[in-house]
Amino acid sequence: MIGDRWGVTAAETMLPFPCDGFVEGPTLQAWRGVTVAARPEIVWGRVRQLRLAPYSYDLLDNLGHRSPRDRRDLPDPVAGEAFSRAFGRDQGKVVDVDPGRHLTAHIMSSYLSYVIRPRGPQTRLLLKVVADLPRWPAQALCIGDLLMARRQLLRLAALAAQDERETDDADPLRAGSDGGE
Repeated sequence: MIGDRWGVTAAETMLPFPCDGFVEGPTLQAWRGVTVAARPEIVWGRVRQLRLAPYSYDLLDNLGHRSPRDRRDLPDPVAGEAFSRAFGRDQGKVVDVDPGRHLTAHIMSSYLSYVIRPRGPQTRLLLKVVADLPRWPAQALCIGDLLMARRQLLRLAALAAQDERETDDADPLRAGSDGGE
């Protein structure tokens, strides 16, 4: 399918994702991924914030309201909660969560899983989308999702990397300082 992969390796597309268990025989499977210059717990903090806004193209999917750039101390999401907020209202539902590891949600006709994978001093943030739709709507969704998800993942990665730098600046031991001795 056109646009079904961005930023992922062939090996990452073979991994099991929690969303796989929600759609039997999907006509759409799309994988997206980004490497984040931050520890997994920092990245998870940003994934939790998807409940506040979509973090993609705010003009298109958030009525021009800017997705929060500041880090919020939100509790972990739970199944049944709204997945995100866009167009001035709640969107989708969280269907499965393993705090710090994955968030799986249902929105429109799709299931999607955000998976966090440690990778040395960095983190891989992976997203898989699955749906059972007729061919042409599935293709259109895949292309649209590629544009929106790419922007979302890049924005989350940049914000998490900024959070990591701010954490390092606030903690001299993490920044490699000897504390001025």
